[in-house]
Amino acid sequence: MLFPSNASPLTPPVRGGVLRHGPIVALANAAIAGLMATINGGHFGHLLVYSECIGLSIWGLIEFGSRLLPAQPSGWPGGWGGIAVVAGSCALGYGIGVTVGDAIFGYTSWANYFRSPVLLMRDFGPTVVFCTVVVAAFYAHGQVRAQRARAAAAAHEATLARLSLLQSQLEPHMLFNTLANLRALMAADPSRAQDMLDHLIAFLRATLAASRLAEHPLADEFARIEDYLALMRVRMGERLRAGVALPPELAAIAVPPLLLQPLVENAIKHGLEPQRGPGELRVDAALDGATLVLTVADSGRGLDAAAAARAREPADAGGGFGLTQIRERLQTLHGDAASLTLAPRAEGGTRAEIRVPLPARKPTA
Repeated sequence: MLFPSNASPLTPPVRGGVLRHGPIVALANAAIAGLMATINGGHFGHLLVYSECIGLSIWGLIEFGSRLLPAQPSGWPGGWGGIAVVAGSCALGYGIGVTVGDAIFGYTSWANYFRSPVLLMRDFGPTVVFCTVVVAAFYAHGQVRAQRARAAAAAHEATLARLSLLQSQLEPHMLFNTLANLRALMAADPSRAQDMLDHLIAFLRATLAASRLAEHPLADEFARIEDYLALMRVRMGERLRAGVALPPELAAIAVPPLLLQPLVENAIKHGLEPQRGPGELRVDAALDGATLVLTVADSGRGLDAAAAARAREPADAGGGFGLTQIRERLQTLHGDAASLTLAPRAEGGTRAEIRVPLPARKPTA
């Protein structure tokens, strides 16, 4: 007769669920049965039955017992409680597994065990060894997984802190530019400046409130752009012909606040305002596969002319700040998957394009 010592259990790593761990346990027990059959000889089918009965019994008891103890970051019950669960499950599970295996084959192993406790210890010994090794392996895996989770959480917190810093730097820059526009208009046309001030108060109230958020719907971003363009129309009058286009199906996509604002400011300040006559500005959103494409296009003087003009002007401490902030925020959020590009338009002017990967859709239930 082949005794159940030739079978050995595999225990689950953590309280992870029968459906996920059960097949792994069963396959591992089958592998152990095959190993023992090769080493000690005997019928593989006989060893497999005892291996599965003992292994699954121990696994089930540990799975149940671990749920009665406080969970640790690794998912495995720590301290002496965890050791007691494993030790108790190993002993009790071995007894249950042997009894079930005996019932399947129609005889009892316990009569021999009662006559020879040494035989029981010899048969139970390999089970303890295998159980200890497998539990230790699962525990180590749980610790590694917990460490990775802690590292990921720390990286996420660092990303949020960096984004908060970048955004806090962008807010006063936006406010400064807007006030500078108002100051220029006050000297030229006080009545229009008063009208612009009224728009500015409403604009800043909405924009600064939105800027405190980590992200907001694309519809809100476009609404802030429309508010800003209303301000600029007060200053520039008929010279500014601007429009925005946001397809309804893209309105709910989450984006960082103040993502388009610096591009619109640049288009007006460096492209449209310096040139004589009216100019056009368009802000659009579209999808390119799984990528959100945001564009700000103007019919202004173009990149080369703007660069030449800046070279002749006194150094501007804020020059390029908005573009730098956009690039840094995109890099922090999406790495190389997102981009900001500036290019001349064939018909004249400049086209700024932001490409952002769409968030992965969560599977439906």
